[in-house]
Amino acid sequence: MQQRKTRLKIGNSQQIAPYIFVAPFILSFLIFFSYPLFQAVLMSFQSVLPDQVTFVGLDNFKRLNNESFYKALYNNFKYTVFTVIVLIPLPLVLAVFLNSKLMRLKNLFRSALFLPALTSIAVAGIIFKLVFSELDGALMNTFIQWLGFDSQKWLYHSGLSMFALVVIATWRWIGINILYFLSALQNIPKELYEAADIDGAGLFSKFYKITVPLLKPITIYVLTITIYGGFAMFTESYMLWGSRGSPQDIGLTMVGYIYQQGFQYFDLGFGSTIGLVLLVITLGVSMIQLKFMGLFGKED
Repeated sequence: MQQRKTRLKIGNSQQIAPYIFVAPFILSFLIFFSYPLFQAVLMSFQSVLPDQVTFVGLDNFKRLNNESFYKALYNNFKYTVFTVIVLIPLPLVLAVFLNSKLMRLKNLFRSALFLPALTSIAVAGIIFKLVFSELDGALMNTFIQWLGFDSQKWLYHSGLSMFALVVIATWRWIGINILYFLSALQNIPKELYEAADIDGAGLFSKFYKITVPLLKPITIYVLTITIYGGFAMFTESYMLWGSRGSPQDIGLTMVGYIYQQGFQYFDLGFGSTIGLVLLVITLGVSMIQLKFMGLFGKED
């Protein structure tokens, strides 16, 4: 009888143990994701002002039909496209060079390229604001003057300000993407390259026929987080223009618009509506990207 009770206790503990291990994740998911999402959906149908909460139906969604919202959405799409163009092929090529046997001082270059990811955003913001200053003595203006061009007001022109944002994003994230590609490159069997050498394949042939296809999983991952980062961009814009915002909304982003409406104007209902729209757009773009990359719709 005593042995049977002991077995029942052991059996029950083995059944309960998996739930105990997953409980922290489930609780954190419910508290920090599900509950805020539910509240955001609820608040999107309300006017949430200090000491005043009223149900307004679809009025917040109707308010999205304004110039600032379309400008923020356009800026995010343009920024995302440019960062994808830069932060996918450039880290890939640099990772191939850093993984090459002919490359010297690999650790030095890896550390130098990853250092921006460890740099304080506040310090970097001050530096880049000085670099892209409209003064003639600013670093970028000094450089283009050396090339024979006139000084530019980098943060007051739409195209130039977008260039500045992409430069900051490249400086900030290129080292992390290089590490992703490096880790994947080191898992490619060397025998494939040796067999290609025996067949007389050149460097470009090995890159396009061996390296690129075998890096597809990590490329999809880097592409996904780059798209997400493009639509979630806020820090770079805030670094250059601060809480006062950019002139004519040339640097306004969707997250910046949420911050502006929700925390500067204290209109949390409208801010929640913008956040929900951003969530739907991001999910839609990600699904299209994954479908295009062949992850959905596969038949066994």
